[in-house]
Amino acid sequence: MLKGIPKILSPELLKVLCEMGHSDQLVIADGNFPSESIGKDAKVIRMDGHGTVEVLEAILKLFPLDTYVEHPVQLMEVMPGDPVETPIWDEYRKTVKKYEERGTAAIGTVERFAFYEEARKAYAVIATGETALYANVMLQKGVVRE
Repeated sequence: MLKGIPKILSPELLKVLCEMGHSDQLVIADGNFPSESIGKDAKVIRMDGHGTVEVLEAILKLFPLDTYVEHPVQLMEVMPGDPVETPIWDEYRKTVKKYEERGTAAIGTVERFAFYEEARKAYAVIATGETALYANVMLQKGVVRE
């Protein structure tokens, strides 16, 4: 056990977060995301009993977001005509605002299939048990400035 580290972050996930370098990407995937096929060239970490909001919260306590890109936090856009609501995005905005000085301006959206393509290049994919639709989040790592 370590002090100050969120208990939800496993030793495996902490190791991955440490290994990541500037501009590497991390996907926090909902339960419907094809984590294993999209992440076949990445590290896939299973967190099936957890939701994306709690995972995002724990990671952002430790993970610097990239200041060299406009939107280091990317959400998967809802497909046109899909009658899905995304109230979970409000939770993401609150969480990002708490840890990122740019606040919600750091959040962008990416068309669904473009998100999949970008996710294929991610360093790691975290497969959660999140049941909300369009609850996928991609983070781009920045540098620690201390």
